[in-house]
Amino acid sequence: MTVDRCAEFRALHHAAAPLLLPNAWDHASAAALADAGFAAVGTTSLGVAAAAGLPDAEGATLGETLRLARSASRLPCLLSVDIEGGFRVDPDGIAAVVGELADLGVAGINLEDGRPDGTLADLSRQVEVIRAIRSRVPGMFVNARTDAFWLGVADPLGEALRRSSAFIEAGADGVFVPGVAAETDISALVAGSAAPVNVLFLPGRHTVAGLADLGVRRISLGSLLFRAALHATVETARAIRAGEPVGTGLPGYADVLELIGRF
Repeated sequence: MTVDRCAEFRALHHAAAPLLLPNAWDHASAAALADAGFAAVGTTSLGVAAAAGLPDAEGATLGETLRLARSASRLPCLLSVDIEGGFRVDPDGIAAVVGELADLGVAGINLEDGRPDGTLADLSRQVEVIRAIRSRVPGMFVNARTDAFWLGVADPLGEALRRSSAFIEAGADGVFVPGVAAETDISALVAGSAAPVNVLFLPGRHTVAGLADLGVRRISLGSLLFRAALHATVETARAIRAGEPVGTGLPGYADVLELIGRF
């Protein structure tokens, strides 16, 4: 990790327009997004896990996540890595994982508080984790995610505000609240947060311009691109089977080789 890369990534959260962060699941998807001009690319834990035939959000993909970080960090874009719940149980162990990512040149990490059993992590424990990361890797951009809306807890807005405040006080640089859709809730989160608010883009519910007007500073695409790629794969195969035309504008074999060769 270089301080300059982390500072540059942090600055993207305070620019005139929100940071639109597309999420990659392998080197090729990250390289294509970088080549398309995105200043920063995130990873999607679902995409990384599914591509390896492993479950998401259960801490099963540390090796795959580190390999992708090692590869994608050399691309001409800033890289933020989804570390699920941290891949370790104890705060110091999680901070050590973030230290490994920092050594690879990663500029930011995303840490979630949702657990596989559908509950939220203990708040005091999550605060301890953020403090440990901040102590171990002071420059890393820490995007602290709360799944209060995602998991449908009682009073999700109140819980998200409570957790966001605690995360920021512990040293988080930004807060991520996936699943929030209503403009009133988003406005309340922005108004109640002392750090940039990150929202997961919901097709049919959100627009980039609309989220910008509400004060959102980072818009993540999560697993959307990975799921769209799966859909396009199956639909293309079905079209060929049915004797229908295949979509135009696809990269050729040589195009892919050239892309990977450049990066």
